[in-house]
Amino acid sequence: MATETRETHSLIGSDKVDGTAVYGPDGEKIGSIERVMIDKLSGKVSYAVLSFGGFLGFGDEHYPLPWGSLKYNTALGGYQTMVPVDKFKSAPNYENDAEWDWASPDRSRSVNEYYRGLIV
Repeated sequence: MATETRETHSLIGSDKVDGTAVYGPDGEKIGSIERVMIDKLSGKVSYAVLSFGGFLGFGDEHYPLPWGSLKYNTALGGYQTMVPVDKFKSAPNYENDAEWDWASPDRSRSVNEYYRGLIV
């Protein structure tokens, strides 16, 4: 049986993105990618859900980030955002056991409006 390649120079399988470290502007790890949200019609990744805080998966908070706010940094071996870490304190988020209504246009709008101007 052939082994499937899940990563190339320019492509990565979604299962390899989940759990990838996310670094802040200063290169310090701030969390990891919990999942990516893909637009069904365009096939493009719309959001990455950043998970951080808590301990051993308990008490984590989840922050939907526009995919464009992350860039893969080969030196760090993970994704990096230029959004200042202190801006996450008031960013749209949900706790580990809470629901996020992805179908709500208000939710998408709140995330996109919040990060507008913060994405470099």
